[in-house]
Amino acid sequence: MLRLILALILSLVAMLLIGPRVLPVLRKMKFGQTIYELGPQSHQTKQGTPTMGGLMFAAVTSVVTLLLALFSMKNGWKDFSLALIVVSLASMLIGFVDDYIKVVKKRNLGLIWWQKIIGQVVVAVAFSAYCYFNPYVGSKILVPFFNVEWDLGWIYIPLMSMVMIFMINSANLQDGLDGLLSSVSVIGSAAWGIISLIIMLTFGISGQQDAMANYGNLAIFAMALAGSLMGFLRFNHYPASVFMGDTGSMFVGGAMVGMAMLLKMPLFMLLICFTMIASSVSVIIQRIYFKVTHGKRIFKMSPIHHHFELSGMTETQIVAMYAIVEGLLCLVALLSIIRV
Repeated sequence: MLRLILALILSLVAMLLIGPRVLPVLRKMKFGQTIYELGPQSHQTKQGTPTMGGLMFAAVTSVVTLLLALFSMKNGWKDFSLALIVVSLASMLIGFVDDYIKVVKKRNLGLIWWQKIIGQVVVAVAFSAYCYFNPYVGSKILVPFFNVEWDLGWIYIPLMSMVMIFMINSANLQDGLDGLLSSVSVIGSAAWGIISLIIMLTFGISGQQDAMANYGNLAIFAMALAGSLMGFLRFNHYPASVFMGDTGSMFVGGAMVGMAMLLKMPLFMLLICFTMIASSVSVIIQRIYFKVTHGKRIFKMSPIHHHFELSGMTETQIVAMYAIVEGLLCLVALLSIIRV
């Protein structure tokens, strides 16, 4: 428990300390955001705001996790904290390359869509295979509110690979307003941490020390991510002085889906990652409706947070609404764990 609190506090303090020192560097290197021309016109004032701020909380999360989990890494390649750091950084690398092309090469669209997908497929298949062959995970997943496990068998790897790609891109799509993805991810990551703590205590009661260490390390990662994102919000809330960029959003996406899979709870993402999923689903609905109706739109703009924005809500109101919904759904997820 002490290490979880330390993970949260150390990450928060570290972000607050390094943020004011990194932002001038990003400005000096002219790592400014290029605003998409087809986005809301009010966003054009954000042109040139430093981006790629995700590098900060990715580094803080990884370092703090390693420092606090180092002496409890008893499971070698099966250790959850190491797996989470690797999959999150691997996901981030794709976003970093995309941001680099946008910012340095001045290509507004960054990586071509198929280039992103190829990178994400490699990461997703590798991590899904890791989970499948990890004796602490396997091919079974928990069903919310029911004390049952669903064994996916051989289909686990391809199915979870698709889920990973979907969730990483969902996080990327939600990062469209100042502080939006940061806020909901603080709550979601804390929820994964609490769930992992509950499972860790269960294994502790049964005397399974190796499993207890694994879930404890996952909880440390979750709290380190929550703390670093809380610190990042100091600079990312409206009006943002830095954006996380695809670098940060894909790190967050990889981390969130990674924790869900290691906990054998990908179905719980319907609750804990609902707002991210809603972003992707709204884009899919918009495109299908546009094609079927030959040019009509069901939303004023997608992802759906832009629809709320164009309907008259301010960015801060939308972020607050999303955070409240996220918090309530995370509470529901936690209640379902008590039943499990």
